[in-house]
Amino acid sequence: MNRQEDTSTGLPGPADLVTAAGIDHVRLVYDYLDAGDLDSCASLLHEEVVLELPGLPPFHGRAAVLHTHFGHTLPTARYAIDRVVGQDRSVVATGRRVVPGTDGQDLRFVDLFAIADDGMVLACTRYYHVAP
Repeated sequence: MNRQEDTSTGLPGPADLVTAAGIDHVRLVYDYLDAGDLDSCASLLHEEVVLELPGLPPFHGRAAVLHTHFGHTLPTARYAIDRVVGQDRSVVATGRRVVPGTDGQDLRFVDLFAIADDGMVLACTRYYHVAP
């Protein structure tokens, strides 16, 4: 999914190559999570990555983050990403967690990523859509 023509940050102004790489890495993280590809997903995460999920303490480090994603999700659930934009080494992804058999009652989310200087995913904070 690393496409040369897709280096836009989605916002006006010059493209930051680190942010552009981060956008590609974020898209790939979802692809690898869906495929259950632990090694490929790990290759995109900074060694000191931090994952923050609502209602849970932060998870620190590659192993903890991967265990959280692969240990706490349904194996048949998939990510349907609606939009990925980035600027200044921050990337925002919006989408839905699709679980077969739930009659379209997908869980909508927004993930806010921090990108390290080397383009690796340094942090992710997830926010869920809830009815008011």
